[in-house]
Amino acid sequence: QVQLVESGGGLVQPGGSLRLSCAASGSIFIRAMGWYRQAPGKQRELVAGITTGGTENYADSVKGRFTISRDNAKNTVYLQMSSLNPADTAVYYCHADYSPFTWSARRYDAWGQGTQVTVSS
Repeated sequence: QVQLVESGGGLVQPGGSLRLSCAASGSIFIRAMGWYRQAPGKQRELVAGITTGGTENYADSVKGRFTISRDNAKNTVYLQMSSLNPADTAVYYCHADYSPFTWSARRYDAWGQGTQVTVSS
């Protein structure tokens, strides 16, 4: 079982910044990690993702404001969020696309339990 441990959420004022962290436990090979978010009554959406090779993708709504990065050696992904606005308020979920071994073609995914980000004055 893979555990994803998230941290960094909280309450921030509009225009402020937060950095989310997500560390994947266990000896696994991470192919990609990313962040999704879900506001109450809304569908879960992809915010940002990054492959082990460093390829990044972002939702249009956060492009230019959020930056995703990773530390492959630590199986950790970060989301630096700047210029936050109330529309960013949601539960943010870490996601990992992984294989049990570096040579394995088998693909699995895991989800964190979510960390609340609230943007409000």
